[in-house]
Amino acid sequence: MSDHEAPTTEAATNGTASDEAPAHETPANEAPEHVDDAAERGGQARQIAELEDAWRRTAAELDNFRKRCARDVVRSREQERATVATRWLPVLDNLERALEHASSDPESVVEGVRAVLAQAVGVLADLGYPRRDDQGRAFDPAVHEAVSTMSGEGLTPGTVAQVVRPGYGPDDKLLRPAAVVVATRAS
Repeated sequence: MSDHEAPTTEAATNGTASDEAPAHETPANEAPEHVDDAAERGGQARQIAELEDAWRRTAAELDNFRKRCARDVVRSREQERATVATRWLPVLDNLERALEHASSDPESVVEGVRAVLAQAVGVLADLGYPRRDDQGRAFDPAVHEAVSTMSGEGLTPGTVAQVVRPGYGPDDKLLRPAAVVVATRAS
C-alpha cells in the first residue's frame, strides 16, 4: 500500500461487513411502503377523476333531457292548439255564410245560426267536452254554479230549476260548470 492511497478497512475489503442492506435500501422482493401508498393514491385519483367525469356526463345528459322535454311539450301544445283551431274553422265559415244572407231572409239566418250552434256543440263534444243537460238534476256544487234560487209549484227543492249558462264536460273533467237557478221550498 502506498502512502497516497487511502487505507481501507478490513471489513470493507474482505466482505465481513453485515449482510443486511443499509436502512435506506429495500430488498428486491418487497416494495417500499411509500411507493405502495403513492400508487394507491394515484389509483384513487384516477377513480375519482373517472367518477367526476361520469357525474358531469350524467348531469349534462339530464340537462339535455330536460331541454328536450320542454321543447316537446311546447311542440305538443302548438300541435294541439292547431288541431282544435282547425276543428273550429268550419264553424266560422258557416257563421260568415249566415251573415252574408242576413239581409235576404231573416228566417233562414235564424235556421243557419241554429245549425252553426249545433255544429259548435258537436265540436266541443268531439273534443271530449259534451254540453251538459242539467235541467231537473240535483244541485251539485262540484259541477254547478248557483246564480239564483226560485220556488214554485212542481219544483223539487235542491234541484236545478233553470240553466242560465250550460256547462261542458263530464263530471271528472269539467271544462266549465253550469250556471243554474236552484229550486227551493215554497215559503
